[in-house]
Amino acid sequence: MKAIETHNLTKTFNEVIAVDRVNLSVEEGEIFGFLGPNGAGKTTTVKLLTTLLRPTSGTAKICGYDVVRQRSKVREKIGVVFQEPALDTELTGRENLDFHARMYGLSRKEREERIEYVLNLVDLVDRADDLVRSYSGGMKRRLEIARSFMHSPKVLFLDEPTLGLDARARFTVWNYIKRLNKEEGITIFLTTHYMEEADKLSDRVAIINNGKILVMGKPKELKNRIGKDVISIMCSHPEKLREIVERTDLNVVRTTNNLLVVSVNHGEEKIPMIVEVANENGIRIESISLHKPNLDDVFLHYTGRKLGG
Repeated sequence: MKAIETHNLTKTFNEVIAVDRVNLSVEEGEIFGFLGPNGAGKTTTVKLLTTLLRPTSGTAKICGYDVVRQRSKVREKIGVVFQEPALDTELTGRENLDFHARMYGLSRKEREERIEYVLNLVDLVDRADDLVRSYSGGMKRRLEIARSFMHSPKVLFLDEPTLGLDARARFTVWNYIKRLNKEEGITIFLTTHYMEEADKLSDRVAIINNGKILVMGKPKELKNRIGKDVISIMCSHPEKLREIVERTDLNVVRTTNNLLVVSVNHGEEKIPMIVEVANENGIRIESISLHKPNLDDVFLHYTGRKLGG
């Protein structure tokens, strides 16, 4: 049985199609990255999968339960951390966890055992009895993640879990997400516009833009489709250089403003050739760089634009 499965899942608001016939299949125990820019349809998809919105058409199932016809069963199986903080800052960390556990009907013994377990998992034991208003942004995010799996859900939805955190706090949250997946065996559906985050955490990813799934697969496989190396060239006439490059074995990813991006094998060997043909045709190169493909390059390849973040 799939942890998450959708068929032509669609949501419209008046004339705007926010989610456009999305088909997903997420395995049990998988970390699935759902990538795209702001406004791409990520959060709307999560709200559909977590029963907060009704689909306009199509179907979605969580652990075999239909999100429309079996909402209560779906809610028993899921935990959710949304973009916007939802903690009571006038309560302690422990009290926030206890309140959530009561909402799910855990007995006092179950609550106490589970609270200690999740506090240890996210390293908040020492601050458990402090008011949440005294927590840093990273600590609040860790507490929200801990709260979301107090009731031992099968599927955890993390909507932009590190948004607004600094690099150090973000890295810490990544470690807890991986640890949670490993120790609890929980399926994680992660939405993010940080490509590095998706690359580090996800077993598979899907890229969504304008409500449509553009591509899906393992990060390594998607990067390999782009080529072995990516060369970025800042120059005076990128369109002219593009025309020349396209007559060779180089694969042009895009041109924009003064930038030409190409993907190649053995990029270090191709750079001298690019410089030579540019000089021969009166094109001034301002800078040229070489790097291995990343998910930013994948997004660029399929959308024609770079993703911020």
